[in-house]
Amino acid sequence: MSDQCDHNCEGCAQTCEDRKKEPDLLAYLNMESRVGKVIGVVSGKGGVGKSLVTSLLAVSTNRQGLRTAILDADITGPSIPRAFGTKGRAQSDGIHMLPILSRSGIQIVSVNMLLQNDSDPVVWRGPLLANMVKQFWSDVLWDDVDVMFIDMPPGTGDVPLTVFQSLPLDGIIVVTSPQELVSMIVGKAVKMARMMDIPILGLIENYSYFVCPDNGKQYSLFGESRASAAAQEYGLPLLGRLPVDPAIAKACDGGKIEDLDSGWLAPAVDMIRSLGGTKR
Repeated sequence: MSDQCDHNCEGCAQTCEDRKKEPDLLAYLNMESRVGKVIGVVSGKGGVGKSLVTSLLAVSTNRQGLRTAILDADITGPSIPRAFGTKGRAQSDGIHMLPILSRSGIQIVSVNMLLQNDSDPVVWRGPLLANMVKQFWSDVLWDDVDVMFIDMPPGTGDVPLTVFQSLPLDGIIVVTSPQELVSMIVGKAVKMARMMDIPILGLIENYSYFVCPDNGKQYSLFGESRASAAAQEYGLPLLGRLPVDPAIAKACDGGKIEDLDSGWLAPAVDMIRSLGGTKR
């Protein structure tokens, strides 16, 4: 270090030991929160059922006796509160924002809990959206959570980038559907995660098949399943296939997602339980 050093490393070409490191982008939990594993649920595009998968995964892990939470990072298109039937505004203990509890005790935080009406649009630019997600992580009092699911917005924009850089993800699950175009877009999400060294736990295919109630046969309404081929292409496990089932839509619209049998995702739940680890 030079005697004339002013400790301002920006624009300095020296490589001394005292050179400041690159800024730490990681958002930190508050001292009172405890969170175990953090799993992001992502998709390359909207409309493939990412929030449905997030909800069913949370319900399934909660039934396994794990204390479960959902951080709804889809700020401009939040749907988690509707699926769980949670109502009311977020509360505070005077220091921290408090999550709302579902009927079965799942801790949920979503921007809808901050709006006057849940139909009010959130018309924000990217930096505001990203900062809101970081505040949900840092400013909420998460009560001894074993597994947190982050419902990500679709695509590879500002908010997914912020989550990948700022939250301590233990892995992501990629949601897809049978259409060939969607499978191509899934590749973008997979490649983004690998570029940023985020572990990919596997794929889940939604709208995979329809079981006719009259004859019990399976029909592929959106084309033949491409899940196995996509999983093989990217070297990932296939963690589940969800059917087209009117009962699922009815439960989500009625706020009764916790009443569904979510056995379709048993392989994904087993994968998550196998991660182990300690809480932050």
